[in-house]
Amino acid sequence: MTKHKYLFTSESVTEGHPDKVCDQVSDAVLDAVLTQDEAGRVACETYVTMGLIIVGGEITTSGYVDIHSLCRNVLKDIGYTHPKYGFDYHTCAILNAINKQSPDIAMGVDRGGAGDQGMMMGFACNETPEMMPLPIMLAHKLARRLAEVRKKNILKYLGPDGKSQVTVEYHDKKPVRVTSVVLASQHTEEVVDKKTDTMKEDAKREIVDKVARPVLKEWIDKDTKFYVNQTGKFVIGGPQSDTGMTGRKIIVDTYGGTVSHGGGAFSGKDPTKVDRSAAYMGRYIAKNLVAAGIADKIMIQMAYVIGKAEPLSIMVDTYGTGRISDEKIVKLITDHFEVTPHGIIAELNLRDSDGMRYRRTAAYGHFGRDEDGFTWERTDRAKDLKRFIK
Repeated sequence: MTKHKYLFTSESVTEGHPDKVCDQVSDAVLDAVLTQDEAGRVACETYVTMGLIIVGGEITTSGYVDIHSLCRNVLKDIGYTHPKYGFDYHTCAILNAINKQSPDIAMGVDRGGAGDQGMMMGFACNETPEMMPLPIMLAHKLARRLAEVRKKNILKYLGPDGKSQVTVEYHDKKPVRVTSVVLASQHTEEVVDKKTDTMKEDAKREIVDKVARPVLKEWIDKDTKFYVNQTGKFVIGGPQSDTGMTGRKIIVDTYGGTVSHGGGAFSGKDPTKVDRSAAYMGRYIAKNLVAAGIADKIMIQMAYVIGKAEPLSIMVDTYGTGRISDEKIVKLITDHFEVTPHGIIAELNLRDSDGMRYRRTAAYGHFGRDEDGFTWERTDRAKDLKRFIK
């Protein structure tokens, strides 16, 4: 008999969402700096609105980044290639407002300290093969599928902007089915019913059949509800309809709201910023602990102060699933994992970029993506950690 039943919802957005456009530009700047200068310091913020991109922030590097060409290349890759989408990489205006990093910050970072204060969360669970919560993984897969059917011309009328949302029903903390699916995707006028001025029902059904069903498979049933472009239509999208900024999708980027968030965004920040690097290390530690069987679910919080290398605190919560006590897991972390900024950067090889590494993180989540070669997704420490289970 089911003791505890509840619903949980997570969302994701496509690479053409205005906020994600900004995240990708900011991380493309970071990639461009690190490929030329491994010691480069980057804190890059991007803002996009109708016909305009502004790139600002603080960068200190011996390299050079052509901001105008970089922005246009990112927009082209995303798919803003025609005025019909409300934003065109050929003609949009670009403003470069980049300065260099404050020497007051650099002074603390240069001696190995954290680049800022704050707290960062790491999480893993055995709910999915990716060791991520099911709702956010399904939401990401739906968003990626929206981009895939657009780019492969399976659904030729779709535009770059889009969102997904998935509600999962849990019984005794175990996912059993998807109760509702929300898909919002920009589209052209060709699928608008002229009489009702809404998206044609055939097109809505096609999105469900080509996007939702192939992704969700056994998680949906006859009672699952589908909501496609629920306002009626979504012709005006992207930066034409909504401004975007770097760092506004922090829950999409992490665990879909399943656990707390420290508040710091990731994109556009080099690895000396613990907002990013310590969150990656928290995920790496948590994933290895779950893979080792030490806990079925674990959340790790680490807190830092600017200029100091060692974290001020480390807290663990296994939600009652730990095979050893939470206190012993904290001791295990401090004894066996690098948690200083320099140690994290070295352990996860965070200064290395293949020219696209960080930009790949900037859409569809930073976690749960083994296939993208993210070093914080490795479970290479799990075998050794198993010996600590009594």
